[in-house]
Amino acid sequence: MTGQTYRLAEGGRIDRSRPLGFVFNGKRYQGFTGDTLASALLANGVHLVARSFKYHRPRGIFSAGVEEPNALVQLGDGARTEPNRRATDIELHDGLVARSQNCWPSVTHDIGALIGLFAPLLPAGFYYKTFMAPARLWPVWEGLIRRTAGLGRAPGAPDPDIYDHRYAHCDTLVAGGGRAGLAAALEAGRKGARVILADQQSDFGGRLLSEARPDESLATTVAELAAMPEVTLLPRTTVFGYYFENYLCLLQRIPGDRTARQRLWKVRASEVVLATGAIERPLPFPDNDRPGIMLAGAVRGYLNRYAVLAGRRAVVVTNNDGAYHCALDLAGAGIDVGPIIDTRDRADGDLPERARALGIAVLAGGRVAGTGGRQRVRSVRVAEPSVETYPADLVCVSGGWNPTVHLFSQARGSLRFRAQDGVFVPDRAYQGERAVGACAGETATQPLPAADADSRIFIDLQTDVSAADLALAAREGYHSVEHVKRYTTVGMGTDQGKTGNIGALNLVARQLGVGVGDIGLATFRPPYTPVAFGAIAGRRVGALFDPLRTTPMHTWHQARGAVFEPVGQWHRPWYYPRTGETMHETVLREAKAARDGVGVIDATTLGKIDIQGRDAVEFLNRVYTNAWSTLGTGRCRYGLMLGDDGMVMDDGVTTRLGDSHFHMTTTTGGAASVLAWLEEWRQTEWLDLEVYLTSVTEQWAVIGLCGPDSRNLLAEIAEDIDLAPAAFPHMAMREGRVAGVLARVFRVSFSGELGYEINVPASYGLGVWQAVFAAGAKYHATPYGAEAMHLLRAEKGYIMVGQETDGTVTPGDLGMDWIVSKTKPDFIGERSLARSDMLRADRKQLVGLLTEDRALVLEEGAHIVATETLGPSPVAMLGHVTSSYFSPNIKRSIALALLAAGSGRIGERLFVAQGDRTIAVTVVEPRFFDPRGERLNA
Repeated sequence: MTGQTYRLAEGGRIDRSRPLGFVFNGKRYQGFTGDTLASALLANGVHLVARSFKYHRPRGIFSAGVEEPNALVQLGDGARTEPNRRATDIELHDGLVARSQNCWPSVTHDIGALIGLFAPLLPAGFYYKTFMAPARLWPVWEGLIRRTAGLGRAPGAPDPDIYDHRYAHCDTLVAGGGRAGLAAALEAGRKGARVILADQQSDFGGRLLSEARPDESLATTVAELAAMPEVTLLPRTTVFGYYFENYLCLLQRIPGDRTARQRLWKVRASEVVLATGAIERPLPFPDNDRPGIMLAGAVRGYLNRYAVLAGRRAVVVTNNDGAYHCALDLAGAGIDVGPIIDTRDRADGDLPERARALGIAVLAGGRVAGTGGRQRVRSVRVAEPSVETYPADLVCVSGGWNPTVHLFSQARGSLRFRAQDGVFVPDRAYQGERAVGACAGETATQPLPAADADSRIFIDLQTDVSAADLALAAREGYHSVEHVKRYTTVGMGTDQGKTGNIGALNLVARQLGVGVGDIGLATFRPPYTPVAFGAIAGRRVGALFDPLRTTPMHTWHQARGAVFEPVGQWHRPWYYPRTGETMHETVLREAKAARDGVGVIDATTLGKIDIQGRDAVEFLNRVYTNAWSTLGTGRCRYGLMLGDDGMVMDDGVTTRLGDSHFHMTTTTGGAASVLAWLEEWRQTEWLDLEVYLTSVTEQWAVIGLCGPDSRNLLAEIAEDIDLAPAAFPHMAMREGRVAGVLARVFRVSFSGELGYEINVPASYGLGVWQAVFAAGAKYHATPYGAEAMHLLRAEKGYIMVGQETDGTVTPGDLGMDWIVSKTKPDFIGERSLARSDMLRADRKQLVGLLTEDRALVLEEGAHIVATETLGPSPVAMLGHVTSSYFSPNIKRSIALALLAAGSGRIGERLFVAQGDRTIAVTVVEPRFFDPRGERLNA
């Protein structure tokens, strides 16, 4: 195990009493609790950690935070491996395993680096200009590109970890736990506000943690906040997305052996304070990408926070006073520092004088002409004020500070370019958000440094975008910042150009002869830092990704060999095959039994909504096409629901349970969308209505009976309900006991037969179902599934939403003008029905089709044409088949269809294109069985 030769003997915020072992690139190292992987690697003298994306150039640790463009590693093994993790924000833990990525066979000897020899042939946008011809070689190029694309490798097995979601509301959300963020949280907390303070680091303090002398008030402030009951402190938490109406998403990393690995917070805040700080920007100079070239603030952070020396001999390159603090701290730690290359014409003031007093040379007006070294920087060549080469294994650079305005921009706040120091600062807030501290541009900095169009000056370190690439893009006509970004890939890495974007903008602006503020910034899109898909999914994975819903009678269906059909999230019986039966034979038997005796269906999956409130009737009048004021208590009514566009969206039966109490049913697949639709109108449009909607789909088990013996069967188990036709007519509801259980019994039917739907509390569903079959044995009660139900309703010409409707069908198209009220006030979709297009005579309308061959069943979706012969020329499509079955009750095939001008084509002979032939059909009324409804009202 290698020793920590670059670790100071004392100091830092690490816990030296708790050493940690870890493995990097197959070699064992040691760090301490409180380290990051980056600080531990530096402590062990490891500087070469990665390879760049395009040219596979050697890359070292560049920063100390989430802005890191270089030190991307493959973390972990097996199913828990993660690619593209920044070594700078990985907390060290015992047994950690990481390795370099995008290199083979090793990071020190990478064959991929040979591509650098061809760099002159691979300028910006080369992929748009090559691989175009000859076309026959594209499969070869595609395979090559796919093999070389990407950096790390995604795991090949399912993620075994758990991710939590949490929803929260607060008065004040503070993003950033540095000096300004702590002050904002403290101010709000002292006023009694509910505060959430989130910071991406493991400790609060921001840049204060990098100071040589810790701020004594920091611990006191954090302790005071922690003691406030209304304040929630979230370290290791990144605010990564800012959305509409102060809705923000936060990703919390949970260390240690806990139930969840990460937690995704979804927060709605009354006030948002952005204290996200600023990111130090680099300086452009030739060969500025070698390992050992680091941001000065990061070097200072590793020194003071982790007691780590990033090198033994340092050169500082700066255009502002901030980097002098780094030089002074390094000198205080015994590091050989010098010179300080200050690109400003003058280097006056307290800090330069203190550096000179320590014997550190300060070169005002200096310019770096290049660096030396292969896998680590070894020297710095200065061209001005004199030509000289200085030995160095560490180059600390600082080009000023850019406010971190990502979240402010995501919130749609506008930014203003401050030309005097070359930064974008928050201007006008869009959602009332407030920026404070360095995020608001309070950090003093210097004008943007200029860069020559040199291919050795790298602006985006992660994607190898050079100054020459950006100049080429400008020359080739890419003047929009978004176009430049995509043409060169600047800012498109995992770091989103946090250290390179401003430099790129400055260079392009100079090439175009305009100001940086004139070309603007590329769009900041969430997430601010990468978020794992596992965190977004949360616990909705595997069986919970799309929860399987089953009825209380599910085990009974399984025991009877039912084949299930997924509808929405439900598994409902599709058909119940007997030994040796095909699906077709089973469905015919079930449909026949339902017409001749009694059929029993599990209808629990129907959507059910409880509607209550003073204005419930008015609400129903507005959402349905027909009138509801005249519906009496204990009576049911069929309703059709339209969208804004006048198209049918759902249907169902609604029953009046009391003066202001209704029970609505919806289609199985439409239950959730209908409830959401109704809530949208109730909450956003009709605020004056007093109405309350509650989903009760899971509260009721529903047992449907149909057939001529259904009344007799129900009489066997209904103890106190008068089933006589006069006392219990069609479209009525009665309450009483069924099989000893309090029940609501509805006399409704989707089959066109005498029918009842027994509603009992879900916990009694299986018991009542079994009682039905015990009493129904002498009536040969037969369970039937969804497919037989569809056949039965098609025999009657009843529509099924989603089959006879497709979002383009109106009530008139379905021959259901009778359900559209002509006298009641406005309902949703009414005005759309009056549009000229809705009144066209040639609209597709619901019809029935009978094949000349009684045994031939049409394919659903097949097109209807007027010609018998299909030739090479296009043929006009008149409509399509929506439902098609063989009916055992009329002993022939039947079909429903939507046909252009269908109501005027009754009796016409047309053809259905099926495969390479046509099938002759006759257009008929869409009612095939018991057209006058005599069986329904028996």
